[in-house]
Amino acid sequence: MTASALNEAIVLDKLRAVRKTVAISIPVNMLLGVAALAVAIHAGNGAAGALWFSFSLAINITRLLFCRYPIGNDRREPGEATGARASRRALSVGRHLTLHCVFAFLSGFAWALIPFLCDGYTTPETVFYLAVVCGITAGAVTHGFAYAVIPIVFITPPLVSLIGCLLYSGGYDRNWLAATVLLYLLALIRGSRVGEELVDNQSRLKNEATFLSRSLETANHRITLFARDMRERATHDDLTGLLNRRGFAEVLVSRGQTGQETLSEGAARRDEHVAGRHFLLLFDLDGFKTINDAFGHKTGDMILVEVAGRLRAYLPADTPLARLGGDEFAALVDLPAGDAGPEAIAKDLIAAIAAPFARLPAGRIGVSIGICECDDDNLDTLLVAADVALYAAKNTGRNRFRIFDEALRRRAQMTRDIERDLAAAMAQQALTMWYQPIMAENGTRVDTLEALVRWQHPAHGFIPPMELVAVSALSGLSGDLLRYILREITKMVALLRQNGFDDVRVAMNVSPREMTQMAVDELVISEFKALGLPLSMLEIEITEEVAIDPAAVKDKLDRLTQAGVRLAIDDFGTGYSSLSALQSLPIHRVKIDRALIHGIAASPERQALVDAVLHVSKSFGFEVVGEGVETPEDQATLEELGCPLMQGYALSRPRPREEIVGWMESGRKAGPANEELAP
Repeated sequence: MTASALNEAIVLDKLRAVRKTVAISIPVNMLLGVAALAVAIHAGNGAAGALWFSFSLAINITRLLFCRYPIGNDRREPGEATGARASRRALSVGRHLTLHCVFAFLSGFAWALIPFLCDGYTTPETVFYLAVVCGITAGAVTHGFAYAVIPIVFITPPLVSLIGCLLYSGGYDRNWLAATVLLYLLALIRGSRVGEELVDNQSRLKNEATFLSRSLETANHRITLFARDMRERATHDDLTGLLNRRGFAEVLVSRGQTGQETLSEGAARRDEHVAGRHFLLLFDLDGFKTINDAFGHKTGDMILVEVAGRLRAYLPADTPLARLGGDEFAALVDLPAGDAGPEAIAKDLIAAIAAPFARLPAGRIGVSIGICECDDDNLDTLLVAADVALYAAKNTGRNRFRIFDEALRRRAQMTRDIERDLAAAMAQQALTMWYQPIMAENGTRVDTLEALVRWQHPAHGFIPPMELVAVSALSGLSGDLLRYILREITKMVALLRQNGFDDVRVAMNVSPREMTQMAVDELVISEFKALGLPLSMLEIEITEEVAIDPAAVKDKLDRLTQAGVRLAIDDFGTGYSSLSALQSLPIHRVKIDRALIHGIAASPERQALVDAVLHVSKSFGFEVVGEGVETPEDQATLEELGCPLMQGYALSRPRPREEIVGWMESGRKAGPANEELAP
């Protein structure tokens, strides 16, 4: 989005806020005017009071009616006038704000005439009028936070009038009171400015998130159309001129059938027909999505065409080369007998792609490569092996390659075994829950226990929780795993209550996919109510991807929070959401991702980022947890930054249910003590 579009959106938000707050504050203004008229009549000054009240009432009615006047902007609020006739008489956003300022000044001017009702604040009714003037000016600042000029032009006339009357009357007390009112006026003006700045920042974050969401929707829509178009084409990619997936598969099949470059006959026939080895190289661009988002799809297409040209230039002319889709490419490379292997080719290709592109800074685009030796002519089988290697390469950073070897083969086998054995493991109660505390008050009090699922596989040993969750999703066991974890958590909640830790919550992780596809709210609420457990002792953690489409889960999250469950956003700072996007959800806390916390003591940049999140979160009313606190130095730095909640090995390692409760009991008896860190 452009800066001008962002500014227009912010100004429109201000106007909408002004219209709402004026509609709220004007009735109060009218009621105070009625009170002032009543006091004037009682004091025998009814004629002047009626004249004053008529003037004030006319202005207030005008302000209320003007709040309904159409805005000259396509993004009208519900109920605003539409159509050609309304458009002709609509006013621009800037003109609306200007007229609101004029009406606010006239209303303030009316209150500046109060001295005529009390002889310049000298009659017995002075205390009443002083209280009303001070109250209505303070209320104007409170309601006028969106656009500071309006409350400023409203409060200045009556307060200046008051100061003038006090100085004119003279006297030691009145002079000091005049100085106090002047200080009060300056403070209100300052408060209005600060309030407007906060609104500006909030509106900016909201509109940036809105524009980003629209950009992502547009990108997803274009990718869908592109995939549909690709299915209708024959064998080549229109953008790059390379083979597409179908064409690449046909090349593999034709090679296997002709025997010219056999891929599947085994070592003997391979040596008979071709003196060499064959490798499938799978390429995935690093940083390509950010280019699409930042520079647009036209630049992205230019990058893809350029990448295709570079791959073609660095590979032999007869090498089958394909664009499989998006920013993913594949090549079938033949290496002569006696060649060292594909490592040299992979390094050359990485260097070629890493070279600067036109109109882009150096280093913005890189490539990761997965390599597998071809012993099969089935494209899907080869791509699975190459993709496993590619995923392993990406896990080590940008511009890396990895060959599908025995270790990766065992890992792929492990994934298949987990998928096969998981259902039986849950039936046999083989999965266990460990708990890691989230500490408050600089690590001296347990606030929450995060539940972490663990499984000791009989053949592969300890299975990491993230891999376990991922495999359960692939095998359709997400629902069963979630129910299993929930039952274990209810046991933990019951144990905490039994030991007097009713103020400690238990946090369970729920993926956005589970939250979208399952009735998580009904499952959680029914399970806790059936056991008579308080839902206030449960916290649900969801990764920040849920903020990309909050409408899909908002009803469920609302029901959970209304039942007493607290909600937290996990791994905040690594995805696409912002605090303004999360504001639309009933979130209680955000957990700053460990990538921003690890090594924060030696990183001023990370300190600045975390400090910003802390300040903005405070404005939005979110609690903040720093997770992944592994060293005393990082813990001390977070304490200095004012991070209220922390989690990590520097504070406590995860423990089984009974052990963590025993650890908490020991801490309660002995008081805070340093814990020896253990892996």
